[in-house]
Amino acid sequence: MLDLSLAGRLTFTHRTPTLPALAPGGHDLGLFAERDAVLIVPEGVDPRAPTPLVTLFHGGGGSAEKIMPILRTHAEERGFLLLVPQSLFPTWDIVIAGNGPDRERLDTALAFVADRFALDPTHFAFSGHSDGGSYALSTGLSNGRLVSHIMAFSAGFMTVLAQEGEPKVFIAHGRQDTQTPIDTAGRSHAAKLRAAGYDLLYLEYDGPHASQPPMVRIGVDFFMGGKGRTVAELRAGAAS
Repeated sequence: MLDLSLAGRLTFTHRTPTLPALAPGGHDLGLFAERDAVLIVPEGVDPRAPTPLVTLFHGGGGSAEKIMPILRTHAEERGFLLLVPQSLFPTWDIVIAGNGPDRERLDTALAFVADRFALDPTHFAFSGHSDGGSYALSTGLSNGRLVSHIMAFSAGFMTVLAQEGEPKVFIAHGRQDTQTPIDTAGRSHAAKLRAAGYDLLYLEYDGPHASQPPMVRIGVDFFMGGKGRTVAELRAGAAS
């Protein structure tokens, strides 16, 4: 029988928080001696009321410090918790050799947050850029019983060994991306997800392999419910 942990399946489960919450602001969680996870807590969060959570994965050679700015202001303005783990090695284990220490560390970090804050299971997202986008897609699709939304920016690949559930997926990819070419990355991912029946919003933009604030804003709207906007309106906003 396949060991589902090797296929990226997390052991995390939602639970009632029993430990004191963290104050608003940024916190190193103190879980790991090297490349610790960071949690951003916005003002006004009631730790006992279900709160949205986004877990944000950095790109290859990246760090929490480098990737955090693309979503921190959105978290603070929109009121969602932002968890930013870091790969043990320069990039995520699935890129190097397969699921292993990073999956274990992610389980630990998610449990730390859930022990202190009530999390909204209907707004529980994985997101990332480049290798982080690939990790969000791959791990999110393998943990669809937990992950409600995936936001992938410039993701290069999608490796799903144990598909589960039906998370909603947002993908943004640049037509001038030379690092992860759009035909073999964004367009290929979108075609596979559509064929599998996923609820997908796929957007292309004229740009390189770099984070695009307008695409991030649309991804956050997609995750938070779009403030009542339809997919067509989100697409129109991207074009403006």
